[in-house]
Amino acid sequence: MSDAIKNGFQAAPLDRRNQRNQRVFRLLFLTMTVILIVPVVVILALLTIKGAPALSWGFFTESPKNGLTEGGIFPALVGTLWLVAVALVASVPLGVAAAIYLSEYAKDNLLTRLINLAIINLAGVPSIVHALFGLGAFVLFFKFGTSILAASLTLAIMTLPVVIVSTREALQSVPQSFRLACWSLGATRWQTIRKVVLPNSISGILTGVILEVSRTVGETAPIMFTGAVFFLPFLPQSVMDQTMAMSLHLYNVATQVPDIPEALPFGVALSLILMVLLLNSVSIAFRVHLRRVKKW
Repeated sequence: MSDAIKNGFQAAPLDRRNQRNQRVFRLLFLTMTVILIVPVVVILALLTIKGAPALSWGFFTESPKNGLTEGGIFPALVGTLWLVAVALVASVPLGVAAAIYLSEYAKDNLLTRLINLAIINLAGVPSIVHALFGLGAFVLFFKFGTSILAASLTLAIMTLPVVIVSTREALQSVPQSFRLACWSLGATRWQTIRKVVLPNSISGILTGVILEVSRTVGETAPIMFTGAVFFLPFLPQSVMDQTMAMSLHLYNVATQVPDIPEALPFGVALSLILMVLLLNSVSIAFRVHLRRVKKW
């Protein structure tokens, strides 16, 4: 009798096969995750080992000297902050406004589908094409010249789909019951968006801003044609000035400057990554704070 009861609780062949398949797929997914993480760890370790000797206070506060073979990255650092700030000012309000229209006002018709298709196609355009567009539109047609403004507007156009898509997803994640409750109390559509939908989706909107910052900082081709230069001995004073940039400076010291110390390009690359991490960390910290105070 005891053997029968014991055998009655044994796993059936189908259960054993399902458990075996589950272990296999769990191991497979773990392996794929490790494969994705290992290159990132190796790259960061390599940059840290080879680039850390070049880092110092003077490296971050001095200008390049002796044909970029000595000195620091201060003008490129400041120029990159200029480019990112102006690009955010140009793209975030426009992207959020477009996402609000597509999510809250637009109907599902041919025009809306064409707009969505254009956004998807714009996200897939190579950066060199955006560079040529920025050169023709902002540098030549609008006569901004090679300047921070032209380069930042080019970056803004390039990263606009990221802001639109992430903002739209964040708006659509707000429960429809929130809108219905506001409308039942007599609120207009815009009052509902401004007082309820946007405050509850701001953390998702910041996700798009984080992605935009990461891409903006690392782009080279768009700014090479529109506003960034090989070397400037002074800092920009307005958006109409040219500037150095971290990504272009890294390209120059890695490929265009002979007899350069080995640690210098790695130091610039490590500084660029640290800059991205710092900017993203500020945005992520703010996003986490907003999520903590969210009521749902």
